[in-house]
Amino acid sequence: MRQTSTAPRNNKLKPSSNLIMNGSVRVRVIRTLLAIQNGQSLASVLDPLLNSLHDGDKGFAHALLLTTLRQWYALERLLDSLADNPIDEKEVRTTIQVGLTQLLYLQVADHAAIHETVEAAKEIEFAHATGLINAILRKVAKNPSKFRKKCDKKHSLPNWLAYQLKQDWSEEYDDLMQGLRQPAPMFLRVNTAVTSVEDYQQALVEFEIEADLVELMSGFKLPNSSDTATSNSILTKGLRLHQSTAVNALPQFAEGAASVQDMHAQLAAPLIHNALLNKLNIKNDDADVDTETNNNEIRILDACAAPGGKLAHWLELISSNESSLFHVKQNDESVPVVSKVKVTAIDNEALRIERIYTNLQRLNLSQHDLQQAEKNIELNIVCADATTWQGAGKKKSKLVFDAILLDSPCTATGVIRRHPDISILRTEEDVEQTALLQADILHNLWPQLKVGGYLLYVTCSILKQENVEQMQDFMTYYNNVAAVEFSDDCNWGIAQAIGRQCLPIDSESGDGFYYALLQKTAE
Repeated sequence: MRQTSTAPRNNKLKPSSNLIMNGSVRVRVIRTLLAIQNGQSLASVLDPLLNSLHDGDKGFAHALLLTTLRQWYALERLLDSLADNPIDEKEVRTTIQVGLTQLLYLQVADHAAIHETVEAAKEIEFAHATGLINAILRKVAKNPSKFRKKCDKKHSLPNWLAYQLKQDWSEEYDDLMQGLRQPAPMFLRVNTAVTSVEDYQQALVEFEIEADLVELMSGFKLPNSSDTATSNSILTKGLRLHQSTAVNALPQFAEGAASVQDMHAQLAAPLIHNALLNKLNIKNDDADVDTETNNNEIRILDACAAPGGKLAHWLELISSNESSLFHVKQNDESVPVVSKVKVTAIDNEALRIERIYTNLQRLNLSQHDLQQAEKNIELNIVCADATTWQGAGKKKSKLVFDAILLDSPCTATGVIRRHPDISILRTEEDVEQTALLQADILHNLWPQLKVGGYLLYVTCSILKQENVEQMQDFMTYYNNVAAVEFSDDCNWGIAQAIGRQCLPIDSESGDGFYYALLQKTAE
């Protein structure tokens, strides 16, 4: 193939959201991919794309877009090996990659994939490259299995990220590289304040939706009133759907019976909730009056809370009729320990704050709902910067919170399966900047935690610099922090020097999450 791309420079396509709204399905997908390469996120362009299409075209467009993104760098390397001369124009490269996806991964008929992709090039005013596009796609169509094997042989990540993951996870590297290229399973969190997980699973069967029960056992060694460590076991139940399903097809979804949440993300609220219960048990056993509380009120913080999934889960646990937060057993009797729970949630973007309100309203967990249900819970949602925000306001004492859930900003490399645009948008420099931001947030929030309180540090990253190394640096800086050790009965994640790391390795596993539980000790 001697065709080369020598387009005139004055008709370069400049993607924008309005360009997504016209043209054939493939043209719209190409324009969406160009918009992502220009810095727009998949989340910002996916809905405009799908909303611009007829219902019959949405499934194909979604599959074409997401599959192309998941295989992006593998397709780029294959394209470079197929072209006799470098192809510099990203419009032409993107068009060819869309064609390759159809031939190698979506099993679109050869003639349809080639013809429609060539026509798409004409629609975006790159007709000069149709000969090149046609020749490359025809070569691949002659032996698709050969080129699919070549494409699948290595990773589909930018080289800098693949290298870092090789350094961090040498033993798991090969499985991880393949796992990140696969679609992620859809998990449901059942609102146990409404129904049981088993009953909701049966309700799904009645709607002809198949789902498997997933049980994650967590345990950590917490100090008790005798200054010895005890194991605290927590069972987290969720449902993994056999096939992804539109939420409006799920039974009682609008009424708040269930939420879509990754299985590993469902660990966060139970972990911090049970750590908080341990703190209260110790206080109750020791008959210790906390002078920082008013009538045994406790205060908890969800930092970086949007879109509110973990916050909602924690509120479900707190407000459940079976919750032991307001009553803790002592000498075989249930005694009141807490008169009120004051929950603060912060995030620094107003639009994301609106998503918190929307999600809580669907789950009947807004402040109005909690008051109507006569729950002793005060909910305050604040738009604020976690690097500077002070929960005590102008009060003299800065020791405010009994427990903090920090769902820290991160590069989100652990959710690439769900958001494959991350591999295109992230840069090596982003990792360093993100780690600095995480440290700033930790250093601002830690002084606001009461002695004996717990901070659960969570990320959806699989890079050690943002996770265990961040925790090691943090513990080196402070002398009043103890890392809580997870017990050996955990059936999720990989034990780290501090905390545990989940990796998205297989088609049934949850996303890549990191968890570290820290306790504040006396100075």
